[in-house]
Amino acid sequence: MPTIGFLHTADVHVATFEGLTAELAPGWTTHHLVDASLLADARVNGVTPEIAARVRDRLAELGSAGADVILCTCSTIGETAEDESESRRVLRVDRPMAEAAVAAGHRIAVVATVASTMEPTMALLRESAAHAGTTITLIPEPCLSSWRHFESGDHDRYFDEIADHVRAIAGTADVVVLAQASMSPAADRLTGLPVLTSPRTAVARATAG
Repeated sequence: MPTIGFLHTADVHVATFEGLTAELAPGWTTHHLVDASLLADARVNGVTPEIAARVRDRLAELGSAGADVILCTCSTIGETAEDESESRRVLRVDRPMAEAAVAAGHRIAVVATVASTMEPTMALLRESAAHAGTTITLIPEPCLSSWRHFESGDHDRYFDEIADHVRAIAGTADVVVLAQASMSPAADRLTGLPVLTSPRTAVARATAG
């Protein structure tokens, strides 16, 4: 039975990705590793060589635990995880979402609740557009004030503020990207709007091969 390993930076993601794996890939087992310090430190100093080394160590731990593929669920360190993959199969959570966004339209609004996520997400969208041979216009839409609700555990308020922000800016873009996995439940409040999230498509991609 194949195993998917998850590198998380918040405990809340364990249940989300466990449930998605059970739904989308019931023949797979899971192994979760949570290291909140990776995001906490990257928010302060950026993704430094020291943080990259720690990401590499965490990937090695997941590999040693038997992971056949590893999904990094943190957008801030996702690029680093792919870069530090060595011989392992590693996927950043937002890559399938970015590819879908580029296919969906030229004007892409990027909503993030952590500042350190914005540039990595936009860089990935530019990369995806170049690979697809298309041009895009990126509209950064930070929603940073809502993050305090996530940190305090008031997730309903976190999702509500994200949803309010998206409704206010949705008319400026062809598609709206919710940059972090933590934001994905806000999409349930945005029925009818062109909003993309990352967890489901990432698990589907990671377990497809």
